[in-house]
Amino acid sequence: MNSIAAALNHPLIRAVPWRALAVPLVVFMVLAMMILPLPPFLLDLLFTFNIALALIVLMVAVYTKKALEFAAFPTVLLLTTLMRLSLNIASTRAVLMQGHTGADAAGKVIEAFGHFVIGGNFAVGLIVFAILVVINFVVVTKGAGRIAEVAARFTLDAMPGKQMAIDADLNAGTIDDKEAKRRRTEVSEEADFYGAMDGASKFVRGDAVAGILILFINVIGGLAIGMLDHGLPLAQAINNYVLLSVGDGLVASIPALVISIAAGLIVARVGKESDDIGGQMLSQLFVKPRVLGVTAAILAILGIIPGMPWFVFLLLASACGYAAWKLAERARLAAATPAPAAPAAAPSNEASWDDVVPLDTLGLEVGYRLIPLVDQGQDGELLKRIKAIRKKFAQDIGFLPPPVHIRDNLELKPSAYRVLLKGVVIGEGEAFNGMWLAINPGGITQRLEGASTKDPAFGLPATWIEARNRESAQVLGYTVVDCATVVATHINHLLLSHAGQLLGRAETQALIDHAGRFAPKLMDDLVPKLIPLSSLQRILQNLLDEGVHIRDLRTIVETLADAANRTTDAAELTAHVRAALRATIAQSLFGSTRELAVIALDPELEKVLSSSLGGEGAAVEPGLVDLLQRGATAAMQRQEDMGLAPTLLVPDKLRVPMARLLKRAAPRLRVLGHAEVPETSTIRVSTVLGGAA
Repeated sequence: MNSIAAALNHPLIRAVPWRALAVPLVVFMVLAMMILPLPPFLLDLLFTFNIALALIVLMVAVYTKKALEFAAFPTVLLLTTLMRLSLNIASTRAVLMQGHTGADAAGKVIEAFGHFVIGGNFAVGLIVFAILVVINFVVVTKGAGRIAEVAARFTLDAMPGKQMAIDADLNAGTIDDKEAKRRRTEVSEEADFYGAMDGASKFVRGDAVAGILILFINVIGGLAIGMLDHGLPLAQAINNYVLLSVGDGLVASIPALVISIAAGLIVARVGKESDDIGGQMLSQLFVKPRVLGVTAAILAILGIIPGMPWFVFLLLASACGYAAWKLAERARLAAATPAPAAPAAAPSNEASWDDVVPLDTLGLEVGYRLIPLVDQGQDGELLKRIKAIRKKFAQDIGFLPPPVHIRDNLELKPSAYRVLLKGVVIGEGEAFNGMWLAINPGGITQRLEGASTKDPAFGLPATWIEARNRESAQVLGYTVVDCATVVATHINHLLLSHAGQLLGRAETQALIDHAGRFAPKLMDDLVPKLIPLSSLQRILQNLLDEGVHIRDLRTIVETLADAANRTTDAAELTAHVRAALRATIAQSLFGSTRELAVIALDPELEKVLSSSLGGEGAAVEPGLVDLLQRGATAAMQRQEDMGLAPTLLVPDKLRVPMARLLKRAAPRLRVLGHAEVPETSTIRVSTVLGGAA
């Protein structure tokens, strides 16, 4: 392997323009097909590729505005003719050697054309083949050859006048030497092209004659081999070999007819200079998305016709369709990107501040199949949902989150999306536009027809179903939501869980300015006289990180104004604010009930934790941490199973370290201090943490 890698990295190998090897590789493949026996599946693939290539050539001819945009056409004509003839040789070998085994001896494509196209009747097949040959040979090829001959003659006659016009423009100073040279080259190439097309049309005519001869050779040779070598009865030999020969002839004649039509379309065009033949073929055949798109559609239709070998047709249709989409997306992105203005001075490669692009606080990237949901021109449903989410967030949480910047990402799966916070992915999932997500709320055992998955927001088991199954899923008890709702719910959940990170310095200042319109004196007394803006931001972030809303900004500001004279520590100020908001916190956790069902620490465990976490720089033993986290997770699950809010009640000095300690292991567990319990509420211990220890 090292020697192969070294050989590939050799300077001579790396210097080879690989596109220039396209023609030699095609010629080598043609020679190999003439010499080597091919298995039936490879014959199917090559015959299907031959049809696809003919369709691509035809579509290029249709969408080409100037003939020289497809200057490689004479060479393409020669190579496609050689490929068809080499396939005829390979299929002839398969027919004559294996025709006695049945109608699929030379592959499914020939068998399909022999049975489906002509109904299994060799007489009908001979007539259809003869008509195709007449159309190709007498009508299309002869007409295209005549057009090429006349175009070549008129082009040669017009060359002196064009050369004189170029010289006149050069002498008048309208063009410079380089432009004059380019125009002369274009005139010369145009004459060469039409001259080459005049001769290349003979390839198609010769191909038609060869097709007739190959058909009769296959029929006569097949009958002789079948009856003499394999002892087949005449009727069976005719059924096998004649049908195979006619099917082989039809498979080769139809692409030949398509190529002839393309030749007739291309000969009347004018064009421009281009690079080598390999570069012309690869860059011109596969440069227009519409070409590959139309080809993919035709191949897909052929693949779904009953009796056709669907695998090879749909395989190439998928490849052409993907290539068409890729080219279309690349062209769309290139068109959407504004062209840089021409610099007044010489261009510089030095870096500048213009290279630094501001990072979006909130971003949503979607695959191409989800673009209709976020396209303003198509009245995207997800755009409305995101606006509603931001409004609801501001009403519930207490500040306006940053706008969500949406863009498509071709690196994602077609139906995938991901949410980014300051460039970091905080959530991702898949949503299928046009389908519905049936979410199992729990306890439903009947399965639905569709793709099993999990709700991206809460991880509940779910199934993507078709729209027609929506009502039946609702009858079974599933919660059924559309694609836009799935993504919007996930975004809303992520915004709520990352609310603290969304509150930046700009949002904090905007919040102060907004509150200052209703209580200007109160805000002026607090910021920046008592505490700086950064401290207020840290306190509000602490509250949001633990799920405490900041809608009651008046209470927060008044509490901070009273406590700021005694301390400036953000953690202590946060504790004062939480104590002032204890009624709000209790209501958000327990609702309107006065009895608070909580998890309590075992007295012995509470003593150990108090001694371990009470002082500065104190730490808990790893074994105890593991035991505590596992116990907290189990206690949280028991509370949720009983339909209670998972809330741990601890002494005030343990609240902050316990909240940090259990945040990863039990993210839904809320930790309350004794001072945060409202005076009007009663405590009921439903679970004891650490009692078994």
